Amino acid sequence: MRKSIATVSVSGTLTEKLEAIAAAGFDGVEIFENDLLTCPLPPEEIRLRAADLGLSIELYQPLRDFEAMPEPDLRRAERKFQIMERLGADLLLVCSNVSPRAAADDGLAAEQLRLLAERAAGHGIRIAYEALAWGRYVNEYLHSWRIVRLADHPNLGVCLDSFHILSRGSDPIGIEAVPGEKIFFLQLADAPILAMDVLQWSRHYRCFPGQGDFDVAGLLTHVRKAGYTGPLSLEVFNDHFRQADARRIAVDAMRSLIALEGSAHPAEAPTGFAFAELATAEDPAGLRVMLTALGFTRSGVHGGKPVELWEQGRARLLLNRTGGGPAPTALTAIGLESPEPADAVKRAGSLLAPVLPRERAPGDAPLDAIAAPDGTQIFFCRTAQPYGWREDFAPGEPAAGEITHLDHVALTQPWHYFDEAELFYRSVLGLAPQEGLEFPDPYGLLRSKAMTGPDGGLRMVLNLAQVGAGQTPSQHVALACDDILAVARRLRAEHPDLLLPIPGNYYDDLEARHEAGPGLRGLRELGVLYDRDEDGEFLHLYTVTVGRVFFEVVQRVGGYRGYGAVNAPVRLAVQHAHAH
Repeated sequence: MRKSIATVSVSGTLTEKLEAIAAAGFDGVEIFENDLLTCPLPPEEIRLRAADLGLSIELYQPLRDFEAMPEPDLRRAERKFQIMERLGADLLLVCSNVSPRAAADDGLAAEQLRLLAERAAGHGIRIAYEALAWGRYVNEYLHSWRIVRLADHPNLGVCLDSFHILSRGSDPIGIEAVPGEKIFFLQLADAPILAMDVLQWSRHYRCFPGQGDFDVAGLLTHVRKAGYTGPLSLEVFNDHFRQADARRIAVDAMRSLIALEGSAHPAEAPTGFAFAELATAEDPAGLRVMLTALGFTRSGVHGGKPVELWEQGRARLLLNRTGGGPAPTALTAIGLESPEPADAVKRAGSLLAPVLPRERAPGDAPLDAIAAPDGTQIFFCRTAQPYGWREDFAPGEPAAGEITHLDHVALTQPWHYFDEAELFYRSVLGLAPQEGLEFPDPYGLLRSKAMTGPDGGLRMVLNLAQVGAGQTPSQHVALACDDILAVARRLRAEHPDLLLPIPGNYYDDLEARHEAGPGLRGLRELGVLYDRDEDGEFLHLYTVTVGRVFFEVVQRVGGYRGYGAVNAPVRLAVQHAHAH
């Protein structure tokens, strides 16, 4: 299906928007009236500019407050028709009326829309009538269809908008009752579930499909069953998108449609972590001390690069000594166990993920990487021999310690990349988003969303730290073990300065919330935090931060699937205090 987007969905001037939309590979565009009004170019030149970029003008919008009025404003409509002829657009969006002068009279609305469609036909233009979720009388899509059917004019049909339908909780199965040829246009948008006025919700919090909580894919299934053959078009009002780079947002928009349509290259989802890579331009002595204290051993050195392999059980960390100026230790790359790495890279490329060029020496493992929105490199690879990535490292003996594997990694996103990152990991890696959470930080707010693989073998957490000036958001690697109390006792005895100190007030509250016993009382002395739900228990501890990275050691008991979110505010406060 053709792919389109409304100019209101991206930032910039109209010409900048058109260039960004075309560069992302869209077939068409909806011209939003405000973008046209503020553009110095006449409609004819915009038409030529769009054509030169390979874009068709699918829709001009909107005409507001027209139907069910004491007198229809045909003069205003005729002026719009004239502009559309100059623009080369042949479909006009008419929103359902919100004026207090409108009458609750379907017959009158149908009569005036039929008159409008008749006038439009004289210009070779069709009318797409849309039910706004906050329309005064017409706010349900089936209501708009009843009026269109009553008007009975070939140049009048409906525009369906996923936000207006799903924000009201309407059942989209009714779309299948609308003949496909009378669905003149389809606008798509997702949104987080919010308890707020629907108009403000629509104007500020829409997002691309796959970034919110609506079942946009289910709605599209009903639209296809109805026989709709027009374009898939995005209409997204979002404050962050309007401040971000237009080309980047346009690419993200296209990725959302490719994923929604299901046309990306098929590939099996990654099954777990192969490694996490920590890069530093500083003296890595402190990081080596930390890894050794946690029970890792340096089991290999890359044959041609300043990269060390540290292992413990199935937990593997790469320490990359980078050149250049000073840079704090950071989590810069993640290796994912992939059944077919080449297919995974092809899928990522079909979803517009940048495939990174790799300099490979003879004999190096065939590793391919893509760039995540925040610049983190994602490698698709196999650990098992032959041709596994570990063959690049001169062999040493891995440790068989208390750590068993990597439980999850947490990546802090720039504020304007958070939604993009969620869609990236959801579509490219097949991770399912969990409920978004927000935590108080002493200097701001932490927004967090966990993403998990189909079987829970791959867990990633996306964080957005909205903190004050001078505060550097951290990343972390969570290490799984089977006996965290043993790990804590050893660290407390041998390396107490590497553990994040937890306030006694936390344990007072913990014992108040949960039945006190020797087990909980013992956590206080060890600095271990605790959480539980109906499925199991979660015990975890934190190290101090090295550069931008700290480690978390976790033990999952039973079927616990969370991340100890209740303890995040305590951890954030202690980290800030420790940094100062």
